Amino acid sequence: MAFAAFMASGLGRGVRIAAGLLLIVWGVFLGGGAVPAVIGLVPLIAGVMDICLLAPLFGAPLKGAEVRARGR
Repeated sequence: MAFAAFMASGLGRGVRIAAGLLLIVWGVFLGGGAVPAVIGLVPLIAGVMDICLLAPLFGAPLKGAEVRARGR
């Protein structure tokens, strides 16, 4: 649950958004190709929408707001 709590935090969302942007930049501008650019959309969109696709694997809800509510 600690992983899901971190990913639901502001810092965790920022990490997901930054990772997505880095993959997109690598794919589009640094010659990585279309694959990393498309893969980068997943963490970028997940961070913007405040969801964590891996959280259910750890028994936590998909939505960040629900994870934060459980932590209270």
